[in-house]
Amino acid sequence: MFEHLDPLILARAQFAFTISFHFLFPSFTIGLASYLAVLEGLWLKTGNGVYHQLYAYWLRIFAVVFGMGVVSGLVMSYQFGTNWSAFSFRVGPIIGPLMAYEVMTAFFLEAGFLGVMLFGAGRVGRGMHCFATCMVALGTLISASWIIAANSWMHTPTGHAVNAQGQFVPAGPWLDIIFNPSFPYRLTHTVIASYLTTAMLVGGVGAWHLLKNRGDAAARKMFSMAMWMAALVTPLQIMAGDLHGRNTLTHQPVKVLAMEGDYAPSPQGAPLVLFGLPSDAEARVRHEVSLPGLGSLILLHDAKAPLPGLTDYPRDTWPPVAVVFWSFRLMVGLGLAMLTVGLWSLLARWRGRLYDWRWLHRAAVAVAPAGLVAVIAGWVTTEVGRQPYTVYGLLRTAHSASAIGAPALAMSLLAFIVVYGVVFGAGILYIIRMMARPPGAAPAANADHLPQRAAGITPAAAIVGAPPQGGVAGSARRGP
Repeated sequence: MFEHLDPLILARAQFAFTISFHFLFPSFTIGLASYLAVLEGLWLKTGNGVYHQLYAYWLRIFAVVFGMGVVSGLVMSYQFGTNWSAFSFRVGPIIGPLMAYEVMTAFFLEAGFLGVMLFGAGRVGRGMHCFATCMVALGTLISASWIIAANSWMHTPTGHAVNAQGQFVPAGPWLDIIFNPSFPYRLTHTVIASYLTTAMLVGGVGAWHLLKNRGDAAARKMFSMAMWMAALVTPLQIMAGDLHGRNTLTHQPVKVLAMEGDYAPSPQGAPLVLFGLPSDAEARVRHEVSLPGLGSLILLHDAKAPLPGLTDYPRDTWPPVAVVFWSFRLMVGLGLAMLTVGLWSLLARWRGRLYDWRWLHRAAVAVAPAGLVAVIAGWVTTEVGRQPYTVYGLLRTAHSASAIGAPALAMSLLAFIVVYGVVFGAGILYIIRMMARPPGAAPAANADHLPQRAAGITPAAAIVGAPPQGGVAGSARRGP
């Protein structure tokens, strides 16, 4: 039934499907963990119960998202041994230790303090509980650093040699492998993207509740904090993206030329191709809409600077240009949408109407998932743009896959689609339902951190949102 399909394409599609699901969760939890640390720190500093209310609200969501991220990550990792065993053999001496360092540092740090963060209110002091939250937030950043170090090495491999078995092995200090040429740029761009993803989701949830009740103090606070983040950090992300793009032009020029749709060389300065239909067969962008000189101005900061074209490189080193071309434009377009909402919020704040402009709130709700879509579009741009290599310039994707037949790959891909659709679909729906509840409806531990059982809240209820013992009246007596 599936014999006519290409096993390599199926293996790539399966990995792309599973990692796309997985990437959604860490990109949210990295920012959300830091947001929780800020909320708890502000509560301890100011004593303002609104911060504590927001902390309890987002902690429940964080617990679910974190769990889904762990599960999806475990499933994805097995594919290295099943579908990509040749890749694992060749790069295992490099990638394996990096993954082990991630587990020994970041994962153990997160796991060690996550229980205190989720269930420790009332069992440890306020300072210790805040410290646990900070450690979980730090763990997410350390985890991202190790994963991005491994991924960056695959794009800009350094500090290695090839042994007699054809394996990539360390050749010198590990710092040369970790701090490869693209690592600082990729890490900065990814972490800021995670913060923006969280800011847009938090802002969208706050805007949703402001549309229903503009006097909700918790919704006002979360919307204000998120809009500050969007307004101030989006320009930084654009700057980080510019630096990352220039670094990529140096080390992976074919990827950048595919992103820009530059098939022909431009000795007098490259145009910025806004839209069009890339055609590898014709080596041109059909129906091109472009601005002269702007491509060189953006990439090299000189409108007359010459740029090569894809035709200057062997055709068998080109990535699928149309995919990279459009995923890059989707990422940039969503970034501009987030910047627009952030700047709009500054105008509303200046005019004293941050909580009154209904169209701003509607726009914030509309762009709430923009960060999630943008990080997936960015991942597609980065990883598809690396093709036809898994280790850029050194190991081709065709030489990395396991010798598995198309029927087995097709059936496992279908199984992933069904299982993920049911399990993670239900999980995402549950998260959306939690977000739809107003912050005041979320149970919170007593503001003085009384033991939860004494306050009538069991640890399980504190996480899943079950009503505290005593019902609504009991909750009202205890306050937010």
